[in-house]
Amino acid sequence: MPLQNRVTPTGDIVATPHRGLFTGNRGIIHDPATRTLLGKRWSSPAWLTCLCEFRGWRRRVMGGRSWTELFFLDEATAFAAGHRPCFFCRRDDANRFRAAWAQGNGTKNVRARDVDAVLHRERLDRGRKRLHPLPTPLKELPDGAMVQAGDESYLIVSGEPLRWSFAGYSRGGIDADAALLLTPPSTLRALTAGYRPVLHPSATQLVARVERNA
Repeated sequence: MPLQNRVTPTGDIVATPHRGLFTGNRGIIHDPATRTLLGKRWSSPAWLTCLCEFRGWRRRVMGGRSWTELFFLDEATAFAAGHRPCFFCRRDDANRFRAAWAQGNGTKNVRARDVDAVLHRERLDRGRKRLHPLPTPLKELPDGAMVQAGDESYLIVSGEPLRWSFAGYSRGGIDADAALLLTPPSTLRALTAGYRPVLHPSATQLVARVERNA
């Protein structure tokens, strides 16, 4: 029976046998005795994206009174849900993200807590996922941005919308007029400033296939 610990681009946490490329956390939000989630979906404004393997350390998922292990298809999914790179296990990526975030948002000497405070305002609307108007047409969004159209989430790569699923991405139509931004605007500006998120292989394979056939 899979645990309820897989995060969607809309920030929901569900049970599915799929895992993904990254783990992460929002603090302690589970009961270790039952390995089930509590009523709350975060206990800290620092929503992190971490490596699934680090220094050979092993953890029993949701088995201790420590941070609650969550899982993401890829980094774009984690960004869409409102997470950012961890400064402990992903220090180089976190520093690159902080530099791009500062550049994109016109700030200097930004600290992790400053990023967390902005993201917390941008990712939630009275406890639910906040959606934002698109700042540009879909085709002009940076690689790694994610949008929501109806019940579907889409990743943008090379101007192409790819439909998200727990198993990966697929090609599919999108109602561009109904699309709203999932990725927090400050993170979007970091992507525009040059941060390149790790994408699931299915995304890069699809785009490569389209480019070969163009």
